[in-house]
Amino acid sequence: MFELSKQFRFDAAHTLDRSIQTESSRRIHGHSYRAEVTVRGRPDPVTGMVVDLGVLEQMIENARDALDHRFLDEINDLGPATMENLSRWIWDRLHPAIANLHRVSVFRDSSGETCTFWGEEVAA
Repeated sequence: MFELSKQFRFDAAHTLDRSIQTESSRRIHGHSYRAEVTVRGRPDPVTGMVVDLGVLEQMIENARDALDHRFLDEINDLGPATMENLSRWIWDRLHPAIANLHRVSVFRDSSGETCTFWGEEVAA
């Protein structure tokens, strides 16, 4: 079994309604994000690839373009611009076109934060 990952970066602004650090979060502010998309599987016996990186790169570029230098509050199907919703939103853009998508992680390296979505609903 193999895992193949591809990273991309985007910068975006948002607001966030929180119960702590409310003043700075409610104002428009921005972050530099890094996302990692991971596919998992066995290589195709003919191509030798888990996924064609050209196809993966094209799908990622479409998602990145929709996020980069955007005001995330204006993305209708994102919801509150949290790392959780960003990782889920990227997943939704790539799956099922990338059938063996395994996980999507979103990083804010400047603050040491990461959120990963595996695509399975977790019971609350």
